[in-house]
Amino acid sequence: MLDWSTACPDWEERIVARRSLVPLAPLYPSEAEYALSLFKSLRVPDLPGKPTFAECADDWVFDFVAAIFGANDPETGAQKISEFLLLISKKNTKSTIAAAIMLTALVVGYREEDELLILAPTLEVARNAFDPAAAMVRADDELSDLMHIQEATRTIKHRVTRSSLKVVAADSDTVSGKKAGRILIDELWVFGKKKNADAMLREATGGMVSRPEGFVIYLTTQSDEPPAGVFKDKLDYARDVRDGKVKDNRFMPVLYEYPRAMIEAQAYLLPKNFYVTNPNLGRSVSMEWLEREMGKEMAKGPETRNVFLAKHLNVEIGMNLRANRWPGAEFWASRVEAGLTLDAVLDRSEAVVIGIDGGGLDDLFGLCVIGRERETKRWLAWSHAWVHKGVFDRRQKIADRLRDFERAGDLTVVDDKLQDLTQIVEVVQVTFDRGLLAAVSVDPAGLGELVDALGAIGVTQDAGLLIGAPQGYAMMNAIKTAERRLVNGTLLHDGSGLMSWCVGNLKIEPTATAIRASKQSAGDAKIDPVMALFDAVTVMSRNPEANSGAANLASYYEHLRNSA
Repeated sequence: MLDWSTACPDWEERIVARRSLVPLAPLYPSEAEYALSLFKSLRVPDLPGKPTFAECADDWVFDFVAAIFGANDPETGAQKISEFLLLISKKNTKSTIAAAIMLTALVVGYREEDELLILAPTLEVARNAFDPAAAMVRADDELSDLMHIQEATRTIKHRVTRSSLKVVAADSDTVSGKKAGRILIDELWVFGKKKNADAMLREATGGMVSRPEGFVIYLTTQSDEPPAGVFKDKLDYARDVRDGKVKDNRFMPVLYEYPRAMIEAQAYLLPKNFYVTNPNLGRSVSMEWLEREMGKEMAKGPETRNVFLAKHLNVEIGMNLRANRWPGAEFWASRVEAGLTLDAVLDRSEAVVIGIDGGGLDDLFGLCVIGRERETKRWLAWSHAWVHKGVFDRRQKIADRLRDFERAGDLTVVDDKLQDLTQIVEVVQVTFDRGLLAAVSVDPAGLGELVDALGAIGVTQDAGLLIGAPQGYAMMNAIKTAERRLVNGTLLHDGSGLMSWCVGNLKIEPTATAIRASKQSAGDAKIDPVMALFDAVTVMSRNPEANSGAANLASYYEHLRNSA
């Protein structure tokens, strides 16, 4: 019995040393050798002289191809490793490799009347995959006799087995009813932005159920904004398999990305390290071009620079930083304390301020708990948000992203507005019961129900525990205080993906004498949890004491009794 693992726990050493990221030799060497010999014989038509892959490709390509076809059991026809993900920087011949792999699969496939599929997110990407495949056929006399090219339908048909390779654009062609067993999904990052992309991919890959020889290959570069949807799900899973956190020997990830230490040191900015995510450097990728473009991007703002880094160096964008961004956003990612839960904040704090913002049916209901640490006096921030389920219909553009935050535990979806109020009040109650609550600081607009709910547990303005936080330009001090503490490391947070997204959505609007915070774009760019942070900072910056309203609370209750 074969025993193998697709984990690659030493990938950081391998990628820096330019070693293969494919963690194992082909399970069936004869199958790999046969398919690889055909793959190598294919010509690359857009290069001068139309060289074969054997003449112009690097070993990393051959290792990947051998892993795919070498996982097919020749006796049973079953594909032992049936799912592959290749993450690689732009211009590393990804689309050309995709065309050649699927053309090879069409030739070596044994099933008659079979359907092979390349699924692209747009017509342009579909054309980028189909054109090289068709050109490879035309460049080889033997293949030209064996294959029939149908330009109108982006199909290449095998004249003998009558099997076909079809390239489908998800934005125009339907994938329902497809019976393909061997599928390649190109530019997965774009699918991460599409509504119902998960259902679409499930439909496209449904034919694998009855085809034991089936496989699905995902090819992608990094996204031009923080990963979301099916792309984020698949990338997170691939990293867990690669790192050995999840055991799945039927899934093989090959991820060209920088080791964490190089990311933290920003070593990807050095030209000597460009090779790490560009294995085709010196072939299809020009070192001179990358250096020149990097120089241009460093003179620009972070918005375009981050897209360049994502596409050409596979540096994942943590936040969509723009020219009019909040300055604190640059330091947000570096102030994460892993494992900073609500309980941890309460356990370590001497006083706590809770900020609350939002709550409309089209908004997030944001909550931020800031605790002042006993010994260090640092501020520890934990955030959460609630959203009404109707937002998924009204804001379909961000629906998949919100679902990501829900799965991560940063966002709670409710179908009754009282549910979010109840849970928010529970957080306040727990904090108060532990003798830690200094105040609840809220945006006064539209929070009548919340004020009533907090009043029921004695958290009121008269008791000194409920404070209306100044908004608009009056919030400038809180905004500046938060960014200064991020810079000097005295504000730490739990690192939730939801807050990172909201921080990236924040826009700072300056005037001659002040600044105000607003959304980068109306509607879809939610910032309520960040505004809750600023609400809490407004009070915490006054250095309040825990339950400072307790004495007032007693006199308030006495007042109520006398009034009765």
